Amino acid sequence: MVTNPLSTINILILCGGFGSRLQPVVSDRQKVLADVTGQPFITFILDQVAASGGENVILCTGYMGEQLESLLGKRYKTLSLHYSKEPEPLGTAGAIRHALDMIKSDTFMVVNGDSYCDINQQDLLVWHLEKKSSCTLTLVKMEDVSRYGSVDFDVNCMVTSFNEKQTEKKSGWINAGFYCINRKIIAALPGNKNISLEKDLFPTLIGKQFFAFPQEAKFIDIGTPSSYEEAETFFKDNSKIRFEK
Repeated sequence: MVTNPLSTINILILCGGFGSRLQPVVSDRQKVLADVTGQPFITFILDQVAASGGENVILCTGYMGEQLESLLGKRYKTLSLHYSKEPEPLGTAGAIRHALDMIKSDTFMVVNGDSYCDINQQDLLVWHLEKKSSCTLTLVKMEDVSRYGSVDFDVNCMVTSFNEKQTEKKSGWINAGFYCINRKIIAALPGNKNISLEKDLFPTLIGKQFFAFPQEAKFIDIGTPSSYEEAETFFKDNSKIRFEK
């Protein structure tokens, strides 16, 4: 009997971005390796996956991808690490499509490598399976969504629309960079093409068993110099989510 369904699926971490906005302060390494409280940012994500019971991780790499493989190797704690390096920038969905042959589970999880959301990953997977969802987006409530854009959903938690970034400051639900996706959705995409999850794929899934997983959870990203600076305080103030190294 499988006690933790997370151990049976592949978990993909997107680590291929150039990180152009972060270049002024982190230029010598892949942005997911940016130092936060004395450790590479991605290790917070790996610690979270390990603590949640995940086992099979695929790192989708690109720019400076060799740095990750050199630093992390093939094992991290209880995690088995595999690498899928895109030959050229393929976008978030394109990078997943490039890794398709490595994805062995019918459902898999995707995590943005430059953000952290303190959710229960097992709960996300169970929600996805119980809803018979084709794709599930974790959403978190923010007082100001102007930097991110926002996502709307109905009373059944089905995604209904995406709203672009606006100058007006208002509260709403943002994409937290944690997804469950059915493999057949990615298999239907063309290979070797630059495709974005957020711009190209997700809008086409509206009305097709596309669910939100709304959570009141702590969230941080390191996409800009200011948010990267905030990450230090975020993990120090929320020490309970810092798993033992």
